[in-house]
Amino acid sequence: MGGLNTVFGYSVFALFIWLGLEKEWAALASQICGVLFNFRTTGTIVFNNKDWRLIFRFFGVYLLAYLLNIGLLNVFAHYGVGSYVAGAIIILPVSFLTFLLHKRFVFKAMDKTKKRVP
Repeated sequence: MGGLNTVFGYSVFALFIWLGLEKEWAALASQICGVLFNFRTTGTIVFNNKDWRLIFRFFGVYLLAYLLNIGLLNVFAHYGVGSYVAGAIIILPVSFLTFLLHKRFVFKAMDKTKKRVP
C-alpha cells in the first residue's frame, strides 16, 4: 500500500507542478488528495480499520508531513534542485515517517481503546 500511496501522492504533486502551481500549493493539493486516498487504503488494508473517527488524527500526521515536505522542498530549492527531483527524493523518507506515525499514534491508539472494551 505504501508504494501505491506514494505513487499516487507524487503523481498528483507532479500533475499540479505541470499545471503551473507553485511548489507549496502543489504540495498542499497533493497532500489533501493523498490524505483522503490514503486514509481508505492505509486504514482498511494495512491496519484493518475503517473507523472514520480516526480521520482527524490521520490529518494531523499528514499536516506534519506537509510541513516537513515544504521545508525540505525549500532546502532543495535553495541548492538549485528542481521541484520534480526534490519531490522524488523527499517522498520515500517522508512516507516512511508517516507510516511510523500512523502505526504509533493513529491506528495503534485505537487498537488499545478497542482492547479495553469488553
